[in-house]
Amino acid sequence: MTARALPAAMRRPGLRASVLLGVLGVVYGDIGTSPLYAFKASLDHFKDGGVSPDSVLGILSLIFWSLVLIVTVKYVLLVMRADNRGEGGILALMALALRVTTNETLRRVLAIVGVVGACLFFGDGVITPAISVLSAVEGLEIAAPHLKEFVLPISVGVIVVLFMVQSCGTGGVGRVFGPVMAVWFLVIGLLGLTQVIRNPAILAALSPTYGIALMTHYKVLAFVALGSIVLAVTGAEALYADMGHFGAKPIRLAWLGFVLPCLVLNYFGQGALVLADPSAMENPFFLLAPSWFRLPMVLLATAATVIASQALISGAFSMARQCMQLGYLPRMTVLHTSATEEGQIYVPQINMALLIGVVLLVLAFKTSDNLAAAYGIAVTGTFICTCILAAVVFRRQYHWSRAAALGVFGFFFLIDTLFFAANALKVPEGGWVPLVLGVALMALMTSWKRGRDLLLARSRQDSLPLASFLARLPQSRTIRVPGMAIFMTGNPDYVPAALLHNLKHNKVLHEKVLFVTVINVDEPETVSEERVEVAELAPGIHRVIMRYGFMESPNLPRDISALRARGIDFDPMQASYFLGRETLVAATVPKLPIWRLWLFLVMARNAVSAVEFFRIPSDRVVELGVRVAI
Repeated sequence: MTARALPAAMRRPGLRASVLLGVLGVVYGDIGTSPLYAFKASLDHFKDGGVSPDSVLGILSLIFWSLVLIVTVKYVLLVMRADNRGEGGILALMALALRVTTNETLRRVLAIVGVVGACLFFGDGVITPAISVLSAVEGLEIAAPHLKEFVLPISVGVIVVLFMVQSCGTGGVGRVFGPVMAVWFLVIGLLGLTQVIRNPAILAALSPTYGIALMTHYKVLAFVALGSIVLAVTGAEALYADMGHFGAKPIRLAWLGFVLPCLVLNYFGQGALVLADPSAMENPFFLLAPSWFRLPMVLLATAATVIASQALISGAFSMARQCMQLGYLPRMTVLHTSATEEGQIYVPQINMALLIGVVLLVLAFKTSDNLAAAYGIAVTGTFICTCILAAVVFRRQYHWSRAAALGVFGFFFLIDTLFFAANALKVPEGGWVPLVLGVALMALMTSWKRGRDLLLARSRQDSLPLASFLARLPQSRTIRVPGMAIFMTGNPDYVPAALLHNLKHNKVLHEKVLFVTVINVDEPETVSEERVEVAELAPGIHRVIMRYGFMESPNLPRDISALRARGIDFDPMQASYFLGRETLVAATVPKLPIWRLWLFLVMARNAVSAVEFFRIPSDRVVELGVRVAI
C-alpha cells in the first residue's frame, strides 16, 4: 500500500518539535490573534458609565471560562475524539453521523445541519481575514498616529497580496508559519505576564464567581457583551477541522502546554493594564508593549493575522472540495500546489469569491470595531451545528447512554445557544452579513443537490438497463472495431446515453469497453484495496467502479492505468473517453421552484467540465450531446 493510499490517521507524522510548530502555524492562527480585538470589544460595552474593576474582572472571568469550557473541554477533550478515519471538520462529522443513523427523517435533518455549518464556515472565511488584518494594521494608530489615514489602504493591499499568492501554494510559506506563530505566542504571553506581575490581583478573575457576578449585576448589558466575549474562542472549530493534518495528540499538547497559557496571560495582562490606566481602553493590546516596541509589534501582528487568514482560506478550499465530492456544489477547478501533499490545493473560483467578499467588507465597515458586530454569528452557529452532530455520533457510535449524551452536549448546546442569541442582537449593526452569506450559500448548495438528484432520476428513467443491452448484443450484429472505449456513467446498472448515441450515429462498438462509474463515499479517503471494483460483463466489456473520499480529487487516467494488475490491457494512447454533454432546459412542468431551477441551471452552465475535473486528456475525449428537461 502506498503512502498516498493510507488513511489520514495512518499517515500522521510522529510527535516531533516540527509537528508542534506546524500545529501552531496552521491550527492556532485564528484563535491566537483573537486578543487583538476580543477584550477591547467586550470592554467597549461598559465604557459609557466608566469601567469598574468588577466589570474588568467579570469580562476576564467569562473569557477564561469560555476558553476552558468551549475550546478545552468541548473541542479538545470531546469532539476531537469523533474522527472520520482521522479527519475532522463539520462535513466529516456530518458524514460520520449519517453513517451511524438509519432513520431517513433524522438523516435528512443531520444533512441540513451539516450543510448549514459548512455555509456558516464559509461566512467565517470572509469575515476572519477582514477583521484580523484590520485589527493588526490599526496598531499603526498607536505606534505612529500620523499614519492613521493609511490604515484602510494598507489593509486592502495586504489582503489583495494575500489572495494573489494563493496560487503558489502554502507549502513554501507554511515552513515559516510555525516559527512566526511560536514567536507571536511567546511575545503576547510575556507582555501579558509583565502586567500580571505588576498587578497580581487580576488573577482573581480565574474564579467563575466574577463572571457570574457580572451577569447578575449588569443583566442585559452583560448578555449583550457575550456577543463580543465569544470572539475569544473564534477558531475553536479549526482545532477539529485540521485534526487530519496533525492528529489529536499534537493539537491537544500544543493547546494545553503552550497556546492556552499564553492567551490567558495576554488577556489578564490587558485587564491589569486597564485597571492601572483606564485610558488604555483605547487599544489595550498594543499599549501592553513599550513605546519602542509598538511598531515591531504591529509588523508581528500583521504577519500573525496573515497566517490566521491563510489557515482559514486553505480551509475554505478544502471545504469546497468536500462539498463538491459530497454533491452539494458543482465541479470547480481544483489545482494541486504540491507534488507530494494531496491536501494542498487551490480553487480559483473560491479564492476570487473570498477576495471580493473580504475587500468589500473592509471598505464597508472600515474598522475592526465595526466588523466585530458582524463577527460571531457564523462562529456560534457552527458551534451549535457541531454540538448537534457530535451528540448523535457519541450516542450511536460510542454508545453513550441517552442521559450522558443529552447531559453533556445539552450543556454545551445551552452555552452555544446563549452566545448565538447574544450575537443575534448585532444583526442590525452588521450581524446580517454572515446570515445573508449563509442563506445564499444554503440556497445554492441545496438547489444543486436537489437538481442533481432529479437529473439522476431522469437519466435512470430514460436509460436502458445494462443487463437487457448485453443480452441483445450477440444477436445485434454490431460491428466491433479495434481500440478501447471508456464510457462515463452515473449509474452502473444502466447503459450510458453516450454509448446509445454512438451506436445510433456510428453503428460500431469498440473491442474493449469500460463502463466507469465514480462514487463519492462518506469517508475522507479510500484505501487502495477499496478504490476500484471490476466486473467482466461480457467478452471485452467490463464495469469499473471508482470510489473516492471527500478529501480526494479524482484522477481517472492514473487509476484506470492501475487496472493492468487486474488483467485489463489498458493503453492510454489507444483509449477514447466517451462523455455525454448534457444540455439542461426547463421542463414544461418543472419539478423545481422557478428560483431553484434558475440557480441550478446557472451553476450547471458554469461548472467545470468532467474532462478537467477527472483529469482526462482532452485529446482523447469524444463528447456526445444530449438534451435533458427537468
